[in-house]
Amino acid sequence: MPRASMSPGNSSHVLAFLLAGIPGMARFHRWVFIPFGLMYLIAMLGNGIILLVVRAHHSLHEPMYYFLSMLATTDLGLTLSTLPTVLCVFWFRSREISFPVCLAQMFFIHAFSFMESSVLLAMAFDRYVAVCFPLRYSSILTGARIAKIGLGIVARCTLALLPLICLLTRLPFCRSHVLSHPYCLHQDMIQLACTDATLNSLYGLTLVSMVILDSLLIAFSYAMIIRAVLGITSREEQARALNTCVAHFCAVLIFYIPLAGLSIIHRYGKNAAPISHTLMANVYLFVPPVLNPILYSMKNKAIRRGLLRELKCSGKSTLQIMLTAEC
Repeated sequence: MPRASMSPGNSSHVLAFLLAGIPGMARFHRWVFIPFGLMYLIAMLGNGIILLVVRAHHSLHEPMYYFLSMLATTDLGLTLSTLPTVLCVFWFRSREISFPVCLAQMFFIHAFSFMESSVLLAMAFDRYVAVCFPLRYSSILTGARIAKIGLGIVARCTLALLPLICLLTRLPFCRSHVLSHPYCLHQDMIQLACTDATLNSLYGLTLVSMVILDSLLIAFSYAMIIRAVLGITSREEQARALNTCVAHFCAVLIFYIPLAGLSIIHRYGKNAAPISHTLMANVYLFVPPVLNPILYSMKNKAIRRGLLRELKCSGKSTLQIMLTAEC
């Protein structure tokens, strides 16, 4: 068990926390890592391929695909934030994590999650402009404006999370230092504090309310999109306009439904089975990075064509290398 000072000093006295795997399955953790490893592989390959395809094809250098690249980058960051500790817990059976490392991991997990919400909002604005103002689309969403939106998202999420870090460093942790997941989450950490953490909890709720505001603005943008689509006389044009929003709408559901479930179970599910907390946290962190690239590859013809071109080019290059070697 990690040693810690019992004095009511700040959290720097804590030497380490203990991460947890899946309750009741400690003996099978190496087997459990197989599906986790598969999800990591799919998430990294899928999002990496989307970034590669968008960068390689000039025809995809448009606002929609710039925002899609932001989403893929965010998903990659979220995936890589949890990978080191999940690998250590499930494969190497190493559970101890120092407080500074835990704090850093918590920051990146919540920052990338917050960024994903912000990027989904930016993508909703992109779809709103594309459907409601198609003739002004390129003049409204210029390259410079998209870059400013990207920088604004990073600044918003980083600055909003810095007070959370400062508040956590002031808390003394003199209770059990066993966390509930194989990674560090804010809700999990403040439950181990041996003093009143109401301020931390309230600030956490403030951040959640900002994410809720994002979801409400996304819902408003879709209400405007549906209103504009209903004003189109041609059924074919209506279907085409809505089809451009399907992938984004599914990505919104994939992100916000698990987030809502995790928030509810952390706030009100104190008597729920421990595995339910673990399950909801894993769904929230792993499902969006895995499904988003698959979803956009299936629903977006331009991404599929770009991917096929890359595969053909890779196949030709491999064949040329083999023929050169034979000669």
